[in-house]
Amino acid sequence: MAETSSNRGKRRTVILTMAVLCLMAALTAAAVPLYRAFCQATGFGGTTQVADSLPELGDEWVTVRFNADTARGMPWSFKPAQLEIKVRAGEQVLAFYEAHNPTDATITGAATFNVTPEKAGLYFDKIDCFCFTEQVLGPGESAEMPVTFFVDPEMFDDPNTKDVKTITLSYTFFEQVSDTEQDSAALVSDDEPEPVKN
Repeated sequence: MAETSSNRGKRRTVILTMAVLCLMAALTAAAVPLYRAFCQATGFGGTTQVADSLPELGDEWVTVRFNADTARGMPWSFKPAQLEIKVRAGEQVLAFYEAHNPTDATITGAATFNVTPEKAGLYFDKIDCFCFTEQVLGPGESAEMPVTFFVDPEMFDDPNTKDVKTITLSYTFFEQVSDTEQDSAALVSDDEPEPVKN
């Protein structure tokens, strides 16, 4: 039996809809890594850079301030070991943050970071940082968490950033829940009896 034009149109619509949905899913999956790459390449949103070598020392000095926060639900106490440091452009600097887990459970945390003013992010380079990996603190455990960085002297050649005298480096720690813990929580909620309806 020959396919009618109406059926062909419906089939074409279904195929087109499926193709659009697949494209949207692919773009959604790629959005986070693409956004991260864009931010690191441009310093957008105060995203810092990652460096593996030092530039030559510059003549300029800048004050770097340190800020620490924890996300809602993260029970750690978290603070900078120093409030601020005056650094020379191009100088390698080692600073520390302090974290403490006051609970009786082992907690894994991951830190997000940025700098303000945001325009300085392109010139704030990290060599090593606790934020590059997840951090695990056992019950009652404390840790000093290092970050090694420098401020690129090119910041003072850029008309947009040469007026920057102070940069604030901020971290926020989030609790990381493992897939196993999420599955366990889902099983517990699935096993809970439904409320009796009157």
